[in-house]
Amino acid sequence: MQQLAAQSSIDYQSETYKDAYSRINAIVIEGEQEAHENYIKLAELLVEHQDELIRLSKMESRHKKGFEACGRNLQVTPDLQFAKEFFADLHANFQTAAASGKVVTCLLIQSLIIECFAIAAYNIYIPHADPFARKITEGVVKDEYSHLNFGEVWLQEHFAESKAELEEANRQNLPIVWKMLNSVEDDARTLAMEKEALVEDFMIQYGEALSNIGFTTRDIMRMSAYGLAAA
Repeated sequence: MQQLAAQSSIDYQSETYKDAYSRINAIVIEGEQEAHENYIKLAELLVEHQDELIRLSKMESRHKKGFEACGRNLQVTPDLQFAKEFFADLHANFQTAAASGKVVTCLLIQSLIIECFAIAAYNIYIPHADPFARKITEGVVKDEYSHLNFGEVWLQEHFAESKAELEEANRQNLPIVWKMLNSVEDDARTLAMEKEALVEDFMIQYGEALSNIGFTTRDIMRMSAYGLAAA
């Protein structure tokens, strides 16, 4: 009942909603495109996992098509230029790490930060989405957990030699997440996605991923502080 009540109060055809949606929809489209390209790059760096990573990249491409359909359903043109700028810092950091062969940093950015960010956003969005977008997004979330799992498993298996680089990559990239969230706080609220809920869900997903890899609760609290200080 609560979900239906939340939806009934939203006018999906209002100009205010569509304006905000043009940016949020662009972000999820661009996010899936970034993920598609990042997994292809990871497949070049982790040749022994090439088939699995190419499979993940194709999945991200399908997600992108699904979110493009969500925009068309509401007759909204996504603001892709805004979305490219939104991801610019994470994109640059991933490219720099990949060029240096820093697989651990690449996995932290894509398989942990971006996937946890996506899962958190989709979880908060689903109860308030229009029926068409809700169905698409529910299917996407199931896939994103498997993408998160790839990074967790690889990093857990290589934890001892990866720990220092993971901590450094976290220090460099986690503050970017809060900058990203701050830049779309108003648009997200128009879609009934409160920033506090996004932060909370992200921190839960990210903390669980770090725990699964091998970090202690104390480590996770310390690492999380780099993000919250910028929130």
